[in-house]
Amino acid sequence: MNLTIRKIEPKDDQKMGEIVQSSLENRGLAIPGTAYYDPYLYNLSEVYKAKRSDYWVLEKNGKIIGGGGFGPFGQYEKIGELQKLYILDEEQGSGYAHMLMKQIIERAKQDYEELYIETFKSLDTANQLYLKYGFVSLSQPLEGSEHGACDAWLLKKLSK
Repeated sequence: MNLTIRKIEPKDDQKMGEIVQSSLENRGLAIPGTAYYDPYLYNLSEVYKAKRSDYWVLEKNGKIIGGGGFGPFGQYEKIGELQKLYILDEEQGSGYAHMLMKQIIERAKQDYEELYIETFKSLDTANQLYLKYGFVSLSQPLEGSEHGACDAWLLKKLSK
């Protein structure tokens, strides 16, 4: 098996958009107020060229199986947001999300003091992953949230 984690490229945009949307559809979350309707979903390689942002894809035997990244959150200077961490359903359970989480957290430390995520309580496996990496549940979203449908918010302090 050949597994690579690398920065997203324009050729990956279509596949990552499809992975995000199919993952949300499979969980009944293809609703307004989620990443499903983000206008830039099929243009992630361009979006993550911005300062204080980064996004990686996982490529297994030449096929994109997932991705994840981070970027700025609202007007907060010291808080970044974990964004669009998705793995194909059939590839989950193999530790791939851990690979992405480690990459995201290590790189985000260069730009932020904390990392925020908006998600859903129903996504048990994802929430367990976040808690394992030191994210703490919040009782409400941080001001500036763009994903109004989400019902779970977590924050992690990053150590340099």
